[in-house]
Amino acid sequence: MSDQLAILICTASAERPELYSTPLVHALAARALDARVEIHFAGPAVRLLADGVADTLYPTAAREKSIGEFLREVIAEDIPLFACGMASAGWIAENETLIPQARAAGATAFVARALDPAWRTLIY
Repeated sequence: MSDQLAILICTASAERPELYSTPLVHALAARALDARVEIHFAGPAVRLLADGVADTLYPTAAREKSIGEFLREVIAEDIPLFACGMASAGWIAENETLIPQARAAGATAFVARALDPAWRTLIY
């Protein structure tokens, strides 16, 4: 069984913040099972990594826990966060910065994980 999981979040957006919670929870669950986990952000989903954005997003109308709180739990577990350069260029404004924990990685990095039999991948 593989104990390495790469997650790609690409369809979530500020307009659909509920789409962020499941992949973040799955990352935490995999980490709790001692898996090596990394999360890649592409398309509009890269906005989650813009400083301050995650704390304004909630997955439910009750607003009991922000996406920022989920993201901080992921960061506390030392799960690497990768922002696609093309997505950042298209979705992150020039006056915005990414959170310090965000690293740059292109599409090739995730595709390499998908092609590597030692890794499992999930796409959201």
